[in-house]
Amino acid sequence: MKKQWLVRYSEIFLKSDPVRRQWEKVLIQNILRVMPDIHVRNERGRIWLDGDVKPDKLEKIFGIVSFSEVEHIRIDELELFLPDYCRRHGIEKAKTFAVRMKRVGTHPFSSNDKAIEYGNLLRNEFPHLKVNLAHPDKEIHIEIRNNEVYLYDNVVKAVGGLPLGVEGTLVALVSGGIDSPVAAWMMMKRGCRIIPLFVALDAFLDETSVARANRVVGILAMYQPGIELTVVPDPYLLAARDELVRESLGKYTCIFCKRRMYRVATAYANRIGAKGIVTGESVGQVASQTLDNLAVLTNAAEIPIYRPLIGFDKEETIEVAREIGTFEQSISHASGCKAVPTGPSTKANLATILEIEGRLDSTLIPLPLV
Repeated sequence: MKKQWLVRYSEIFLKSDPVRRQWEKVLIQNILRVMPDIHVRNERGRIWLDGDVKPDKLEKIFGIVSFSEVEHIRIDELELFLPDYCRRHGIEKAKTFAVRMKRVGTHPFSSNDKAIEYGNLLRNEFPHLKVNLAHPDKEIHIEIRNNEVYLYDNVVKAVGGLPLGVEGTLVALVSGGIDSPVAAWMMMKRGCRIIPLFVALDAFLDETSVARANRVVGILAMYQPGIELTVVPDPYLLAARDELVRESLGKYTCIFCKRRMYRVATAYANRIGAKGIVTGESVGQVASQTLDNLAVLTNAAEIPIYRPLIGFDKEETIEVAREIGTFEQSISHASGCKAVPTGPSTKANLATILEIEGRLDSTLIPLPLV
């Protein structure tokens, strides 16, 4: 008998053979990146791990849908081994049970035949047990693959999604609040490696906001090891806001601010070869996120903008933030932006914004080096 870990994936299985093999390779590399001392082998639809496996790390590896600790024996050992396995795994404390059978390969029996056979074997060994296929107290999983058998009684849910990196890299505008880390995480789950960017607006955001953003990115590092926050100081808004207030156009402050952030993020993405920008915006949540204003903001970016929260309400976003562990840090103390006007525009007109920018940009600070 040998103890191993069985790792399952889902969407990878649906890909063409060349893509599947490549994505399996990426998933295995991601597993080894966080547990370099284990041994990995794979078959179609399954990955097997030997060594000092850390379940808490497996749970957070994108592409893994579930995993189980298994005991590995030969098929001719199963009949004698099964009762002892069940006894060691607490079946005597259960009132009802079910045998879940999977089979790969050519055999002179069906999966259903073996499920009935081993179910009867366990009922004879443990007479108090009754079969309940719908809601058993105890499930015994038997996976037969050719002449090998894998036994397990627990399936641990993992984060799922696609292996990190298979879809390339995105720059995520991360403020440290509730929404932007969730948006970054959701794109990680779809196979995107994330580079978080914090545009520090001089005079309007202080070190408490940067510190909070760093703490949140530290949580995201559990899902993307090695991730670090890039902080870009930018004095643009200070100069722009003075001009806007002088012209009684202060209501456009947030629009100018976010268009600037998009431009900084675009420049950074182009420099590192990222394929787009991620933001935590959702329709109608704040003044700058009305459909009119989102259209004006989008115009400022020369690369795709991904908004995975676009149809979420706040409670849905909070639920995900709690699940992934960022919520408590996102609501921790930070001073917030001091430039928000009392009556922000909710229906900015693109032509108007472009005309104002045309007057101001020649006197304002160029994009920071990123």
